Amino acid sequence: MRSDFLVIGGGIAGASAGYFLAESGRVTVLEMEPTAGYHSTGRSAALFSEYYGNSVVRALTAASRPFFEAPPPGFTGPLLSPRGVLALGPRGAEDRFAEVLAAGLTAPVPVRELGPGEAQQHCPVVRPEWFSRAMLKPAAMDIDVDALHQGFLRGIRARGGQVLRSARLRSLTRRGGAWRADTAAGEFAAEIVVNAAGAWADEVAQLAGVRPVGLTPLRRTAFTVAAPEGNGAGPAGGVAGWPMVADVTETFYFKPESGRLLVSPADATPVAPGDARPDDLDVARAIDRVQAATTLVIRHVQRAWAGLRCAVPDDTPVVGGDPDAAGFCWLAGLSGYGIQTSPAVGQLAAALAVGSGVRPAGLAAGFDLTAIAPGRCY
Repeated sequence: MRSDFLVIGGGIAGASAGYFLAESGRVTVLEMEPTAGYHSTGRSAALFSEYYGNSVVRALTAASRPFFEAPPPGFTGPLLSPRGVLALGPRGAEDRFAEVLAAGLTAPVPVRELGPGEAQQHCPVVRPEWFSRAMLKPAAMDIDVDALHQGFLRGIRARGGQVLRSARLRSLTRRGGAWRADTAAGEFAAEIVVNAAGAWADEVAQLAGVRPVGLTPLRRTAFTVAAPEGNGAGPAGGVAGWPMVADVTETFYFKPESGRLLVSPADATPVAPGDARPDDLDVARAIDRVQAATTLVIRHVQRAWAGLRCAVPDDTPVVGGDPDAAGFCWLAGLSGYGIQTSPAVGQLAAALAVGSGVRPAGLAAGFDLTAIAPGRCY
């Protein structure tokens, strides 16, 4: 079957790229799993934060905000809802706190350092003796990941494209000016292929005879626990109104999630591509850390899972055409920023694939595309 574009991977990266590519031609998305977004997209903590990541990531996040705030037709309901982040500086980590504070002051809505007793006003269970300083990141928002992901996929279909599941790639070769993909769902061809295969992106490149960019899949563990009793304490709405609470040294975070608390040790353990599973030791570490920093008592883990975030050494997305392979485009290495940057990186990947020069409306005019180019990884 011939298309204009083949997109390898149906997670948030492939869905966003396919959505914008569908404006320029027929798109076929090839997803290896029975469910699109199974490995990473569906396991995300789902936060939009312009305080998160390096300067390139923050620029891409800021450029995505207009899309989130005013999504196109076909996306159901609001994509963002208020959350905020309460960032605690444990005693002995004053230098790290100062770094995070300085970076946060440059955000569109700057962070605010909190005075004595203010942290407890936002989350009454934090222990004031555990931290020396605290700040609030007020503009961080929850993302409705499913609405975003499904909106992209619906848009592909509405524009004449297709999303094929259980279509694991077997081979990818270039012949006669087109890429030809042999998959478990059949054979497909297109002049341009977008490698949005997440933890498997380097493997896809090797199938195509393209140099890998050096991706490392990283396991991130999360689990849910019961919310504490006495939900009327603290901000309006009780526990549901709490911000995400995080340690600036990145040893834990927790946030309200559907009447429960979602907890993570903020781990980033290198693993092979695969169906990530939570490690009991990581879960235990997170429980210890949260109980040390708060008055929460965690007696039972309701559900635990793990997802994969994939990064290259500079922790910056890899977006654009491969310098040595005609018609082979990358959208990989999104690390922990894939959901929140998806509108911008999807549009950039599509524009670079077709050579349109179109940039996201919110992207700074001076944004340097070489900072995300695949060639920097070689």
